[in-house]
Amino acid sequence: MSAVLERTDALSVARTVLQIEVEAIQRVAESLDSRFEQAVQALLACSGRVVLSGVGKSGAIARKLAGTLSSTGTPAIFVHPTEAAHGDLGTITEQDVAILLSFRGESDELVLLCPALKRLGVYTIVFTKHSNSTLGRMADLVLELPIEREACPHNLAPTASTTAMLALGDALALATMTARGFTPDDFARNHPAGALGRRLLLRAHDVMRTGDALPIVPQDAPLRDALFAITKAGAGAACVVDTNGALVGLVTDGDIRRRLLQDETALARPVSEAMTRQPITLRGNPLAIEVLERFHSAHAKIGDLPVLDDDGKPLGMIVLKDLLRAGII
Repeated sequence: MSAVLERTDALSVARTVLQIEVEAIQRVAESLDSRFEQAVQALLACSGRVVLSGVGKSGAIARKLAGTLSSTGTPAIFVHPTEAAHGDLGTITEQDVAILLSFRGESDELVLLCPALKRLGVYTIVFTKHSNSTLGRMADLVLELPIEREACPHNLAPTASTTAMLALGDALALATMTARGFTPDDFARNHPAGALGRRLLLRAHDVMRTGDALPIVPQDAPLRDALFAITKAGAGAACVVDTNGALVGLVTDGDIRRRLLQDETALARPVSEAMTRQPITLRGNPLAIEVLERFHSAHAKIGDLPVLDDDGKPLGMIVLKDLLRAGII
């Protein structure tokens, strides 16, 4: 029974925490005004970098927001205020914009940093609950966090306040990204690694097999030549071409096996008798993720997709298992 009660209590606390944090974000959303638009314009006009700083939990949020801004088209760095006072201030220039995070607006380290930023001529934005706090009065612009209480049962641990800071920072980053006209292609250039970057950057020509890995046989060649070509290339199919080199069919290792089951002398017969005429092909150089959709939407299960040039000649072969290995899903 005690275990059930403990579980019930845990769920109750969790739901209360989430509800308080939802309400905190809602309050921030409702409080937005022209100052938010001014912040977006300040970031758009910034010819340097956005410098984020904070202490403790606010510092952790500042680090995250520096990454979000950088990945969405606004170059940003995190500078710890203590390190700034011991030399890192040299990384900040008058072309930069600073965003300082302090819920109560009284963090000693940031209060000491702010005059140094002013001397450099750095435009300073502060995220804080109190616009009349020490930091609020020193800032060029204040974005307020009208949070009534933390989600902590004792109203002590930074929870609702840091959630609100994070949400406000994300809103600022994405509003700036939108105003900047930052596109998915721009985003991909900042994320070349991982599945996301590959989905947005990798194209058909990047993954297709070419050269010795692309088996091609004439349509009047014996089927055994296709078998040898497929085996040598380590492929699953061979392109069949006419005398001009244009694709007229595709023969797979499965086609060859089925043909042999029907006729033991099939390897001596012309490959044209075993090939699939008018196979599904690809032209151009679309994104690899679009090619994967071609595989999935094919009326019949296929594992190989010839890539053709404007004259219908094979440029390469895209193999389904190669697409999967590329990690675009």
